[in-house]
Amino acid sequence: MKRPKGVVAAGHEETVRAAEMILNAGGNAFDAVIAAHLAACVSEPVLSSLAGGGFMLTQCDRGQACLYDFFTHTPRVRRDSSQVNFFPISADFGETQQEFHIGWGSFATPGTVRGLFAIHKDHASMSMKELVQPAVELARSGVRVNHYQAYVLDIVKEIYKVSPDVAALFGKKGEQGTLVEEGDIVYNPELADFLEVLAIEGEDLFYRGEIADRVGMLCQSSGGHITREDMESYPLYRREPLRVRYKNYAISTNPGPSSGGTLIAFALKMLESSDRMYASYGSLEYIRTLAEVQMATEMARMDFLLNKKEKFPGEEMLHPEYLASFKEQLKTHPRFFRGTTHISVMDQRGNVASLTTSNGEGCGHVIPGTGIMMNNMLGEEDLHPHGFHSWPENSRITSMMAPTILTVPGQSLVALGSGGSNRLRTAILQVLLHLTDHNMSLEDAVTAPRIHCEKEELSIEHGFSPSVIEEIKKEWPNTRLWSGYNLFFGGTHAVSADKNGFHGAGDPRRGGCSKRVY
Repeated sequence: MKRPKGVVAAGHEETVRAAEMILNAGGNAFDAVIAAHLAACVSEPVLSSLAGGGFMLTQCDRGQACLYDFFTHTPRVRRDSSQVNFFPISADFGETQQEFHIGWGSFATPGTVRGLFAIHKDHASMSMKELVQPAVELARSGVRVNHYQAYVLDIVKEIYKVSPDVAALFGKKGEQGTLVEEGDIVYNPELADFLEVLAIEGEDLFYRGEIADRVGMLCQSSGGHITREDMESYPLYRREPLRVRYKNYAISTNPGPSSGGTLIAFALKMLESSDRMYASYGSLEYIRTLAEVQMATEMARMDFLLNKKEKFPGEEMLHPEYLASFKEQLKTHPRFFRGTTHISVMDQRGNVASLTTSNGEGCGHVIPGTGIMMNNMLGEEDLHPHGFHSWPENSRITSMMAPTILTVPGQSLVALGSGGSNRLRTAILQVLLHLTDHNMSLEDAVTAPRIHCEKEELSIEHGFSPSVIEEIKKEWPNTRLWSGYNLFFGGTHAVSADKNGFHGAGDPRRGGCSKRVY
């Protein structure tokens, strides 16, 4: 029987295909994840961009792990808000609305290009010229808009009508003011050209050369904060992963200043000592306990950000005394979409790559001549709890993104992560619980219905027992029921390896797919 070369899970079949091409060409998991992300910038353009930021958790065949932090960074100098191009738009999910802020003043210093080149330097076995090729071919030949990408574009359509350059990329040909729909083909030849030059000239093209100059001049003349010096001085960090044990399982995830990994660890520690969590999946006790823990986790997060005046909730949250104060509340029953995507890859050598990236929703502008949409991370409300225009200068923006690796010693290895703004941490938490406490298969763990509790509102995905829902509504009057799968509940793309081989699961909530590569 032919031995598989690896397994991939991601948010689009073309993203998966790019990784497959590289694995088939002899590349490792890190080569494959770089190529997959570059392809995602073409196939998942609302969710992926070279002008965004992210994190990658790596584990090589020798067992060494590293967290690459290339998330967005605040500018070195904050302009007065009266000089900044910054304004709100409303995104319509159908069952809820969410406000985002965009404009030149919402653009933070991007880290994705520097991150990809750092990962390439440390772990890749193929040249960058080879790794950009799937994306280059895709950008030139075009990508047919699938149902999910059409849905996402429709949610944030107001952003894609703000400027002529963005409308030119995503506008329906011959129909002014109308964006592409399902079945239409999107081409991005400028991005193809840029990727070919980037592969030759390296990251300096973006951070020290022509692109840095272009971005700096545009931001300064159009009401943004970013300067050439911000681009040139962007720092990449290699961090030790946050490691936590949950029962007999070992979990590695994203450490501070990202908050998502710490909050997932906090929730797991809360649940570890709760007898009620042994209730069967989907039962009243299961939903009740999970909702309470999610509420307690959010309360702890805000306690650190607002009361303790910390920039991010760090590992002090996991101190036994601090945990105990919130565990006590469980006994008395205490009372939203970012453009994020995730790619998980494993190879036959034992390498693991778990990559989560985000562009926010995009600021409404493209870097001229590149086909690259710029991020709007300074316009994300949940990233700036002290208010817009009050962020610390020259500082890493905190994030909920949490690429994660779960290990069952001697048995299996799982790499996972999610998109979904504040919901991504509860999505990852629930998939981990489905795998550890409820003995689900990888596919069932990803597709099982989820809940999300925030600001005293309990959102429940379709699929739980109607009788259980009726009972929980008596305890949580502010309950929102969703009619089916929805990207609101995150998009957790996961891969695993065990004695039976490789497995993959793409989250249907965000158009996910997976493939074993032979």
